[in-house]
Amino acid sequence: MPENSCEVNSNEGATKRVVIPNAILFPEIAKLLEQGHSVSLRLLGGSMRPFLEDKRDIAVLKLSENYHVGDIVLAQITLTHFVLHRIIAIAQDDITLRGDGNYGCEYCKIKDIKGIALGFYRKGRTTFESVESRKWKFYAWLWPALFPIRRYLLFAYRLKLKITNSYKK
Repeated sequence: MPENSCEVNSNEGATKRVVIPNAILFPEIAKLLEQGHSVSLRLLGGSMRPFLEDKRDIAVLKLSENYHVGDIVLAQITLTHFVLHRIIAIAQDDITLRGDGNYGCEYCKIKDIKGIALGFYRKGRTTFESVESRKWKFYAWLWPALFPIRRYLLFAYRLKLKITNSYKK
């Protein structure tokens, strides 16, 4: 079962890493979003590559009632499976999602969307990058438009990561 970890501070100031199964964590995140809180979540997995990276970047989410093609949303696909993917189509109540690093689609209903990304903290930076910025709007337009050749671009990106990581060892 996939798991996320979080850091918990004790009264003595010590920090402890706690591992929480996603099947428990994400319903709790959904509750916080429904109560009007914003939630920061470290990303796991490569489904939003190349712009968002596994265990490196942090998404800031909030509840929304309006969704558009291009929005990055946290959606519940099954009872225990949640994804942070981009909306690529909306047909009445039906939503089609695709991770920027994926080739296949996933599907849900509007009611299954738990939150929308406000922006991200990327590459270990403390600067917030809003999805309303010109840069993110450009990403949201360009990357889906490149879908026919994206397979080759992602292959090159993954190859670059592999080479870079082999030099670090």
